[in-house]
Amino acid sequence: MDKARAQHHAYEALLAKHGARVISLPEEKDLPDSMFVEDPAIVLDEVAIICPLGTETRRKEAPSLAAALERYRKLAYVKLPGTLEGGDVLRVGRKIYVGLTDRTNAEGIRQLAEIVGSYGYDLTVVPVTGCLHLKSAVTHLGKSVLLGNREWFRWQRLQGFDWVDVDPAEPHAGNALAIGDVVIFPASSPKTRARIGAKGFRVESLDIFELQKAESGLTCSSLLFEAPA
Repeated sequence: MDKARAQHHAYEALLAKHGARVISLPEEKDLPDSMFVEDPAIVLDEVAIICPLGTETRRKEAPSLAAALERYRKLAYVKLPGTLEGGDVLRVGRKIYVGLTDRTNAEGIRQLAEIVGSYGYDLTVVPVTGCLHLKSAVTHLGKSVLLGNREWFRWQRLQGFDWVDVDPAEPHAGNALAIGDVVIFPASSPKTRARIGAKGFRVESLDIFELQKAESGLTCSSLLFEAPA
């Protein structure tokens, strides 16, 4: 636990170093997964969407996150029996790709499509077979480049992108966090880091090994969005 806490604090410090104003919510000791703030909410430029998580025991995480986000966005809600987790939602500009997984069901995706469609977003469903969430397997590095393990999801649904494929020896290396002009990447996957760098991106490594034991990626522990100072 001490290592995990230290790695999470280092994560917050690195976000701040690269220009983020970090808002750290109070610890919820009865909700150990609540550090994965990406799952209960999706924050777009126009709205924050609060999600009923696919794991029932995690659904109590949403209220405190909604209370924090309503200072910056109006809120919309996906409701049961729909389930939706933010780790399954990949946004690239006005396109939103949603993983159909054990955590995110068809009804949750249908409700999300109605909400985002009203703001002019185009939604594509992407079946996922090899991992917990879509963004465990694919993330946006910037421009038109995606990083992915294309064996774990229906990658053909994502059209018009260049790809950096994870190194075969590092199948869990598909999750990176792009902020500003840098890509933050797990220190545990040096071979894939080299592939990202060869594509012209500036990469900075971060050790999140303790968090990765819960299939955490770098996007899982933050919600990045534009907000007034």
